[in-house]
Amino acid sequence: MKLTKKRYLIGFTVVVVVLSVVRAEFPQLAEARTSTSSPASISSSSAGAIAPADSLAEPKPISYQTKKHKIFSVPSFKACFPDTQSVQLAAAMKWGVKRVKNREDAEKRKSELVYVGANPYYHIDKLYSSIPYLVPRAAVLLQDVGQAFFDSLYVKGIALHRPIVTSVLRTEADVTKLRRHNGNATENSCHLYGTTFDICYNRYETVQDPDGPERRAVRNDSLKYVLCEVLRDMREQGRCYIKYEVKQGCFHMTVR
Repeated sequence: MKLTKKRYLIGFTVVVVVLSVVRAEFPQLAEARTSTSSPASISSSSAGAIAPADSLAEPKPISYQTKKHKIFSVPSFKACFPDTQSVQLAAAMKWGVKRVKNREDAEKRKSELVYVGANPYYHIDKLYSSIPYLVPRAAVLLQDVGQAFFDSLYVKGIALHRPIVTSVLRTEADVTKLRRHNGNATENSCHLYGTTFDICYNRYETVQDPDGPERRAVRNDSLKYVLCEVLRDMREQGRCYIKYEVKQGCFHMTVR
């Protein structure tokens, strides 16, 4: 007998109807088939199912241990920061602005300079013989110094302190006035070009938590050692020249 499409469909329909009747009359056969399925078929068909609670192992807590970095400072302040006035002046004349005559002239030159009077990473001291402006290149250097100082204090487990900047851009009038009582102030100062700033090494500003108890100030010597490490790295990276000033109690820095 030839199997036609019509006969195939009739036969398929009859088989489906018979199986439906058997399933309705004997439901336990279907349950038995499901319960005896192999473990492999169960795992593959229920890959997205959630495992029973008693089969889950309790996760072990992750332990994070932070090891505080030691303070090493530098072998010698003078040896690590020896850059003289002539070396720094050459860099100042290369990267700086035309010498600023007075405060009025400085007001006209702000398109060439960046205001550095407010920054979270350092504190500008009360200025008597300079104004808080630098060329952009030097402003970035100063902020990077302050930020690296913060980072170093944090990894060493020391309360945060801000370095204090004591001198920034000086006008020719400022230098003339300063030389009357400061023998180290030169007529052709690097500060005239907006490339140079001084960071005090014997005073720091403690960063207080407004919502917490008052933080105890750290010894200035400890903070000086940390600052020296930061400045040494900046100098070794070729970003600046630094002179360790004994009488002024500061690091005299010029961008390069």
